[in-house]
Parts: sequence; C-alpha cells; structure tokens
Amino acid sequence: MSTMHVELVSIEAPIWSGEATAVYGRTTEGELGILPGHMPLLGALEPGYPVRIEQESGEDLHVAVHGGFLFVHGGSGDSAVSVLAEQAELAGDIDAAAAREALSSAEREDGPHADDARNRALAQLRALGEQL
Repeated sequence: MSTMHVELVSIEAPIWSGEATAVYGRTTEGELGILPGHMPLLGALEPGYPVRIEQESGEDLHVAVHGGFLFVHGGSGDSAVSVLAEQAELAGDIDAAAAREALSSAEREDGPHADDARNRALAQLRALGEQL
C-alpha cells in the first residue's frame, strides 16, 4: 500500500511524525481527504474539527487541532503532508468530561474568547468520536 510522510506539529512541539495512507481534515473550503500523490495545496483548518491520520499500521490517529494549516507538498508519488497547528491534542490525552464542561460553559458566554473555547471543546469531543 502506498504511503506518504506526515508531520503534525504545534507551536509548542512536534506531536507526531510517520508514514500514513491518508489524512482527513476540514478546511475553511470544505472537507479534505489526502492520499499519497495528492496535488500540492495549502488550506486553513476549520475551527472546531479534528484531523484524522490513517497510519501505515492501520490504526487511526485522531487529533483535536486548534487553528492552523494543512499543507500538502511534493508531488506525483512522493507527496508529504504537514499539519501546522497552533495547538493540538491527541485523542488519548483529552479528558472527555472536562471538554463537555468547557463546551457547556462556552455556550453560556459571548465574545471571541467564548467562540475559541467552544471550538476547542468541539474539536476535542469530535476527536473522541462524539457526534455533535
């Protein structure tokens, strides 16, 4: 099976790097599925949605991504993907109860900080597989 190299980094630190068969994410232009050999592109990630990486091993890596870009570089046969996030959390590191509470609290507030908190909680819960 064909693979591509994927780098997932946040401002604070690298999160994950390895070979993958696909990367899925939602940009401001819509849902994207990236397979090996995909044409180059740069997309701003939509707030409130996770990124899913199908690892070469067959396991899916679900990541709550908070701000950033999805960058496909290279070309025919040797494409690579970089997920450049302001912040990112692996699903295994997310506290579901705390995310639900943060969402509930953010929905009672107004303003840009409440919007950021709401989007972060939504991305966390969606990374955990919750349907919202």
